Amino acid sequence: MFPRRPTRQVWVGSVPIGGGAPISIQSMTNTHTHDVDATAAQVRQLAAAGAELVRVAVPDARDTAALPAILGQVSVPLIADVHYRYERALEAVEAGVHKIRLNPGNLKQHKQVERVLAACRERRVPIRVGVNEGSLVERADPALRAAQQSRLAADRRRELVRLMVETLEEYLRVFEKHDFHDVVLSAKTPDAALAIDACRAISARFDYPLHVGVTHAGPLQTGRIRSVAALGALLAEGIGDTVRISYADDPVHEVEDAKELLCALGLRARVEPELIACPTCGRIEVDLVALTEQVRARLSGIKVPLKVAVMGCVVNGPGEAEGADVALCAGKGKGIIYVRGEQKRIVSETEMLEALCDEVQAVAQQIERGQAGVRNAE
Repeated sequence: MFPRRPTRQVWVGSVPIGGGAPISIQSMTNTHTHDVDATAAQVRQLAAAGAELVRVAVPDARDTAALPAILGQVSVPLIADVHYRYERALEAVEAGVHKIRLNPGNLKQHKQVERVLAACRERRVPIRVGVNEGSLVERADPALRAAQQSRLAADRRRELVRLMVETLEEYLRVFEKHDFHDVVLSAKTPDAALAIDACRAISARFDYPLHVGVTHAGPLQTGRIRSVAALGALLAEGIGDTVRISYADDPVHEVEDAKELLCALGLRARVEPELIACPTCGRIEVDLVALTEQVRARLSGIKVPLKVAVMGCVVNGPGEAEGADVALCAGKGKGIIYVRGEQKRIVSETEMLEALCDEVQAVAQQIERGQAGVRNAE
């Protein structure tokens, strides 16, 4: 477990953020929020995948008008994403949302911000104060703005980090003037290196909890690498209290990958199977890629933590088999099934998938019985 940076704590509905609470996973719907049924269905889908918090966009009054009906159909806390129109924030708070995401720089009058702060303070609704690279670039030196791919890239990052910290300081002075402290901070950018630098600086400067993520990360294939590069580094340094991985794709993938990242870093206990498989190489004598995908699909309905290994040769197979709950060492024409390090049986190539899955089901049932026994004892 990586040591966490100490921060204040805020509550978003029943979910604590910061103050040593578990790192929470967020995502955002891609439906039109005024479509109540579609939005509520996607919120439930994201919650079922493991999201503890879900954000919805509210650009129009018809979106905030739909919030009470959506809230009545979901159990996960909802966050309203507000830009430009402070009325949307007031309407969202009145509707009963659990948190507001706000870029105060998009609200041009201080009195508008003050009204939002008053409404949120009355209802104890926290606010995420977010700054994005895109909204700050115009404040940077023109030479640095042109330095995207040049030798000045490092200087550009330093300038943008400075602007992000200064902008948050400006916002927080207003918030603190009005005795509002239920705040979560964020600084978003599609640049993984800039995201790391910015979050390090913000974490060192402020004690508010920090939402971490890479915005505009792109499609799943490349966005996954960009997001994990930044978030893995930050989380390993103890920085980050709630995370969102962002893709131009089905948001369920955001939640799945955030869960896997936290589990891989030991920041969250697994509650589902972990599948490992050896890399393909010239020693493999079976279609390991297809076999692994078939196993992955069969594991999807299991809701207990166990480690399953699918190995394709004798070099790494036996060693991995010893560390897995259930393992298959596959070779040409046959495979050896191991259960908790002990060789269980040898099966033909055509039987490997079913034999492996049978043993996985048996071990899963043993774990379920053990968990039930612990709950009963408590």
